[in-house]
Amino acid sequence: MPCRLLLCSPNVSVDVTMVKCLKMVVSALLRRSLHFERPLLNLAKSAQCFLFQKNDFHSNQTAFGVQKFINAGIDVTKYTMKPLPLQKSGGRGHDGRIQTHGIGGGHKQNYRMVDFKKDGPREGPPLVEVVKCVRYDPCRTADIAVVATGVSRRYILASQNMKAGDLIKTSRHIPRMAVKANEGDSYPLGALPIGTLVHNVEIYADNYGKMARAAGTCAQLVRKVGNQCVVRLPSKREISVSKHCMATVGRVSNVEHNKQHIGSAQRSRWLGIRPQSGLWHRKTGYNGRKIRPIPPLKTYSKSKPAKPAIHKFSF
Repeated sequence: MPCRLLLCSPNVSVDVTMVKCLKMVVSALLRRSLHFERPLLNLAKSAQCFLFQKNDFHSNQTAFGVQKFINAGIDVTKYTMKPLPLQKSGGRGHDGRIQTHGIGGGHKQNYRMVDFKKDGPREGPPLVEVVKCVRYDPCRTADIAVVATGVSRRYILASQNMKAGDLIKTSRHIPRMAVKANEGDSYPLGALPIGTLVHNVEIYADNYGKMARAAGTCAQLVRKVGNQCVVRLPSKREISVSKHCMATVGRVSNVEHNKQHIGSAQRSRWLGIRPQSGLWHRKTGYNGRKIRPIPPLKTYSKSKPAKPAIHKFSF
């Protein structure tokens, strides 16, 4: 049976009812992708990306990945300090299928726009900001801090010892000698001395920080080779990035996060962690594989006895 898929131009305003109908058609095409040809499947995926990205916002700008959705009608291109309502995904994507297992429920959360980009002057004195307060953020393991200048305010990741009243500096200038930076200051990797602990490290210059952003984590500047800097990540993996990539000095706040004891299954549900299937729980342990202690060690001190000689006679 022939099937036609009608797509509209991004410049044409579409009725909300029409968009919902198109979403249902595209989802049905994806669920029955095995019955259609490859060009039609690619066309359906392209239509899905267009339809859902025009009406919803997700943080990583991909249609097939782990997504956190913000309600439609919110202008995410403008930075705001106001907490934004966050829609629960339940680990499911736009097509309703589970993409990440173990997610479900949890307390209501509001998303706060954290500025991971450290943009300072390339020449002259650095940008100086004052820390107004350090707050809890339900959307991440680390704490966030409110920093302000005379004209603007923003959220940033709080470092380990950051407190209200501290002054932090941000600069993109790389001097001839390494700078003496304090905790919370942001400089290019080429301006920091070797061995410095940093977090919120950029992978590409003039981008935003992507590495070492979880609670209590930090990366270390190992060495400098030409225009490249080698950074050891929390996973002990070493990467080589440009010396112009920005990084913040110090460890991320909430260092004791990995030592917290959840204590109950109900608290796991508050955190949005969904339990596994009961099929994989041990229950009584009567059936199936038994977990026993390992057998004692055997010691072979004597030599193996020789086999008795066998004599064969023929008549």
